[in-house]
Amino acid sequence: MKSTDIISRLPYTDPFLFVDEITAVSKDKIEGNYLFKRTHDFYSGHFKNLPVTPGVILAECMAQIGVVSLGIYLLDIEQTVVEPLQIAMTSSHVDFLLPVYPGEKVFVRSVKQYFRFNKLKCHVTMTNAEEKVLCRGEISGMILKP
Repeated sequence: MKSTDIISRLPYTDPFLFVDEITAVSKDKIEGNYLFKRTHDFYSGHFKNLPVTPGVILAECMAQIGVVSLGIYLLDIEQTVVEPLQIAMTSSHVDFLLPVYPGEKVFVRSVKQYFRFNKLKCHVTMTNAEEKVLCRGEISGMILKP
């Protein structure tokens, strides 16, 4: 499965799609990136005179690349494709270490901890172009059958 196929199967669209590119994927890990555009609406009120990407959006970006995209790939390998794709985040614990500003490109790396009974748990790390860790944590999600 090509990275463009994974992105096209994500159940999100602009302005809530936080995946620009999947750069590597295997049954145990995935890597991708996203550029936080200066035009995103959430910057206008978070914070006055110093816009910063909200933590919930960073966690969403991590989940879209690190869990949902990897889950799509794993389901394709197992040939247990579920359409339409329904996803539920089951748990997350993310530590936020550095701010992400408008116009900043982030890189997400995720390592699978387990995938069973359609539940995927991963250790996910987000870094900047200088490879400084911006946030990291564990995120779990479940593929729901219609």
